[in-house]
Amino acid sequence: MSVKTTCAYCGVGCGVLADVGPNGVAIKGDPDHPANFGRLCSKGSALGETLGTEGRLLAPQIGDRSAGWDEALDLVADKFSAAIAEHGPDSVAFYVSGQLLTEDYYVINKLAKGFVGTANIDTNSRLCMASTVVGHKRAFGTDTVPGLYTDLEEADTVVLVGSNLAWCHPVLYQRLAAAKAARPEMRVINVDPRRTATCDLADLHLRIAPGGDVALFNHLLAEISERGLVDEAYLTEAVSGFEAALDAARADDVSETGLSDADLAAFVDLWLANEKTVTVFSQGVNQSTSGVDKVNSIINCHLATGRIGKAGMGPLSVTGQPNAMGGREVGGLANTLACHLDIENPDHSKAVQDFWNAPVMPAAQGLKAIDMFDAVERGDIKALWVICTNPAQSLPDADRVRAAIKGCDFVVVSDMYDTTDTAQVADVVLPASGWGEKFGTVTNSDRLISRQRALRAAPGKARHDWEIICGVARRMGFGEAFNYHGPAEIFREHAALSGIAAAFNKDFDISGLAEISDDDYETFEPQHWPVSAVKTGGRFFGDRKFFTEDGRARMVAVSHRPLAQATDEDRPYRLNTGRIRDQWHTMTRTGQTGRLTQHMGEPYLEIHPEDALKLGLAAATLAKVDSPHGSAILRVMISDRVTQGEVFAPLHWTEDTCPTGRVNALVAPNVDKLSGQPESKATPVSISPYKAAWYGFAVSAQKPQAKTDYWARARTNAGWQVELSHHEVPEDWQSFALEVFGLRDVDIMSVSGAKPGSARIAFQKDGQVLAALFAAPTPVEVSRQFVSSAIGSDIPILAGRPGADQPDPGPTLCACFNVGANTILRAIETQNLATVEEIGSALEAGTNCGSCRPEISAILAGAHLKTAAE
Repeated sequence: MSVKTTCAYCGVGCGVLADVGPNGVAIKGDPDHPANFGRLCSKGSALGETLGTEGRLLAPQIGDRSAGWDEALDLVADKFSAAIAEHGPDSVAFYVSGQLLTEDYYVINKLAKGFVGTANIDTNSRLCMASTVVGHKRAFGTDTVPGLYTDLEEADTVVLVGSNLAWCHPVLYQRLAAAKAARPEMRVINVDPRRTATCDLADLHLRIAPGGDVALFNHLLAEISERGLVDEAYLTEAVSGFEAALDAARADDVSETGLSDADLAAFVDLWLANEKTVTVFSQGVNQSTSGVDKVNSIINCHLATGRIGKAGMGPLSVTGQPNAMGGREVGGLANTLACHLDIENPDHSKAVQDFWNAPVMPAAQGLKAIDMFDAVERGDIKALWVICTNPAQSLPDADRVRAAIKGCDFVVVSDMYDTTDTAQVADVVLPASGWGEKFGTVTNSDRLISRQRALRAAPGKARHDWEIICGVARRMGFGEAFNYHGPAEIFREHAALSGIAAAFNKDFDISGLAEISDDDYETFEPQHWPVSAVKTGGRFFGDRKFFTEDGRARMVAVSHRPLAQATDEDRPYRLNTGRIRDQWHTMTRTGQTGRLTQHMGEPYLEIHPEDALKLGLAAATLAKVDSPHGSAILRVMISDRVTQGEVFAPLHWTEDTCPTGRVNALVAPNVDKLSGQPESKATPVSISPYKAAWYGFAVSAQKPQAKTDYWARARTNAGWQVELSHHEVPEDWQSFALEVFGLRDVDIMSVSGAKPGSARIAFQKDGQVLAALFAAPTPVEVSRQFVSSAIGSDIPILAGRPGADQPDPGPTLCACFNVGANTILRAIETQNLATVEEIGSALEAGTNCGSCRPEISAILAGAHLKTAAE
């Protein structure tokens, strides 16, 4: 059976073909889907490996015991109803997710705003694109994405700002790379403080100072005017605010960019050389205390030159989650109403209330994410419902957030697992269905609505989110409004409401789908909105009409503002956070497959060589990182990809995977005052060496448990691995290892190390390796790929590397085809491979999602340099 569905991860929204067979689910890209045309990244390709039920929550949990659905839902409804009766509707809150389907998102928003009567519903999308929402509304009158992905292929210049596209949106990166290969004259500019994998495609990399984006685009706007390239006719007809925006731009200090005159000139020349220019921006722009101004500084340049609304040009926000856009459409943010209506507009509010036949509507915005959990901490929120997200790990100041949730009077979590940091401190955990089990729609970054379809029934007693929400709503006395029979019925209601919104001059209108039948919903093909009698699909603003009262776009006067916190003698380093190539959010799903952990199996701190030397940090040792909010212990990665004074750490690890690697515990909760989006990329920190008595690497068939100062656990293809370190050496290595692995009655083989803190121990049963521990006073040097793959075999493991007749593949570089770095290097040397394409032909590496191609290119360059030197 082959099922057409949509990927569960980033906002690209790739189409997936899932072939369900007796031996599992085979995944490939859908060649007919307009987002990806058959391409998939490493994460999407591994979706079939994440469908196991190990660790799944299979029944509702009340405290430490299992319960039935009626008991659990009755309790949730009673607790919320009691809080509302005693303290008012704003005493409860809902924190939801851009990974919900639109239909789930719609009913929880309807329950909160229309029937509970509170706007205290916010979403983890607040952390990724809330600044763009406000920037769009200031410029266009609505939260409108003007263009389409095809603009990337039709542009002559593409500017990437704060976006590591190669790792965070790999399929868009591959579309762009293919377009550049077909048209070598295309130019790509990458604006990023770090040198990332995306730089491999760039003709110009601008290592901008953190927070310098407004100064950069203000400089561009001033140069547009200076060179006489303002589109005067366009401004006269369609834009207001030019003079004020230009005055602010001219007054700004371009030195705040930290860029040389030569780089600034090259940027301006490239941006202005081609009318067909697309500016792509993502979290590096949004996650800032001046994120909204950054968005408007970019839009200002496109409006001033009329480069918007036509093929191959315009600003393009790429979102982080599969349905961040769908959440924006249903009003999933605390400051919005459904269908892009405005919560503080009485006419909009009454229209929605009448449509829903709702008893009450909030008159003001609710609490945005950071403010919401501050209110939880104060005790103002008496009941909290968290759905499909993990704020105890993912929000800034995460330790304080976790403590606040733990101290709340009543917390319910809906999730697939009860092992998340948030579920662990909840009173009730409800088992929800996940990708591969759900039916509904999602909207990607260029307004494309696609279907997610189930491949199987949800395991155990797990239910769909919309069913859970409606079950609580009915028990709270709102049954008639939540008596849905399926997602198609919810979708029709959402589409009908969008028609009412369109009458208020709003952009989101899918009223043409308001009568869609169940059968047509089931066979629904991807469709860009709007879908109405007036307009279907395509770009916005080609007609020079905007969604403001006078129909004109607004240029906004913005000026550079310093970061919320300055570095100082005590905290002299600036911490940047973000994602890695093969993991997603808090690894709840991607962490289920060993294929995706082999590229990077633990958190790390990327630091410049000069800073590492100054601090006494050696490669692969551990560093302690501190901020006023928390601390972390991270593996040291020395690299000139970051500049001096700046460090980078990925955000994925949790209490269950690396408790001292929870990077968001370090991040300051400073927010953009307009959008409420946190500044997640600029926290001042101090760094010092972690004084380890020993380092260890262990593998096992069963999930290991460690009690050391530092441990980072990950799945492998054959079982589990764990990196270890501690401040003192165990008295007995064998006893220590047996406790880590939970083993009894096994054969033990060991090699005593010559130095204190050294050990090599393997455990076997019936001739098969069950587990092994390698310890040393310095970072352990073993072939991790070889050691991990030896579990379950009779291969001698204590040497820590394969014999001469077993080539070591090295660390996995291409997760799609499981190709190691050493395998690539040997192929280069033995087959005289000269290009990344030749390596792909020989090994398949880099031929699927392509996100490993920059790393392959680096290996290739290093091999050629070595050959030239010889």
